[in-house]
Amino acid sequence: MDVAAAIAEDGRLDPRVRDALLAVPSTQLPDVADRDELLRLVNHPKAVALREATEEFHRMLDTEDVATFAGLRITEHEYTSAPEGNTVRVNVTRPDTDEVLPCVYYVHGGGMQSGSAFAGRFPALARIIAAEGVVVVMVDFRNCLIGSTPDAEVAPFPAGLDDCVSGLDWVVSVAGELGVDVDRIVLSGESGGANLAIATAMRLGRDGRRDLVAGLYALCPFIAGDWPQDRFPSSSEFNGYYLSLHSNRSRTAYGVEAFDAGDPLAWPSFATVDDVVGFPPTFISVNECDPLRDEGLEFYRLLLAAGVEAQCRIVMGTAHAMDLYAPVLPDVTRETAAGIARFAHSPTRWRSR
Repeated sequence: MDVAAAIAEDGRLDPRVRDALLAVPSTQLPDVADRDELLRLVNHPKAVALREATEEFHRMLDTEDVATFAGLRITEHEYTSAPEGNTVRVNVTRPDTDEVLPCVYYVHGGGMQSGSAFAGRFPALARIIAAEGVVVVMVDFRNCLIGSTPDAEVAPFPAGLDDCVSGLDWVVSVAGELGVDVDRIVLSGESGGANLAIATAMRLGRDGRRDLVAGLYALCPFIAGDWPQDRFPSSSEFNGYYLSLHSNRSRTAYGVEAFDAGDPLAWPSFATVDDVVGFPPTFISVNECDPLRDEGLEFYRLLLAAGVEAQCRIVMGTAHAMDLYAPVLPDVTRETAAGIARFAHSPTRWRSR
């Protein structure tokens, strides 16, 4: 399939999204033998040089024009993650007041493989959400493939999940210092971050600590681990629209053992009704022209089957996570950010128990 031609002719796409997709063509990569081969490939000098060459573009995603710093207070913190005792950085962005506010505990995207709460579009996204009157805590968990800094540790599942759960415990422990209302902490994240946010909610349920969070807002969740699948038609229809998924690389990077075991904490599409009973009120957001769209919709329906208070939206005209790319869709990004903040401000209206 000529993906570029399909994108150019797809009348469903917002023209701004179409132009962005055509400017950054995706490439289907082959399977790898194992995680070691994948680590060698991403650390090859050519791959490293390519990442360094994109740093200027990343800086363009985090400017005053994209998201103002005015009226905000931004601080950096650290905590010790359990059980391994590693140090994790945290980016905290909040309105510059001493008011106790709801908290959006946000897990950045990147397929659990790459990215940083302190780089690319994520600091700007934190500012856009925080400007809606919430504290945004963005955790720099251990990626499984490419470190958030050149010397950062990388580790497969469950390292990133452990860091996210530990970070939530840290937020609760220092809520007074951060000005966080502990009764209004919501989990959120997009793509791989949505995977980790969902898995964090699942882990809390297994540990008997469901009341630690008031809600979950998951955007374009990256939760199947295997594509294409007949049960997810979007995984074929939109493959190559920003994401090219038809290889074993993602599950190999994150830990093929967990995938082979069908572990829903690694890949929540394996979850059953029993795994999600008792979930907090949940909002699932998916993108119309995203290969991951249908796995997000299926997870939403699983929540309903389990009796969870859940809502879902499809962001029309968008590809994967594009409603969070402020330089491309500033109006849509601000509407998405406002929706996340509204959810955090009033989680009690979702509760029937």
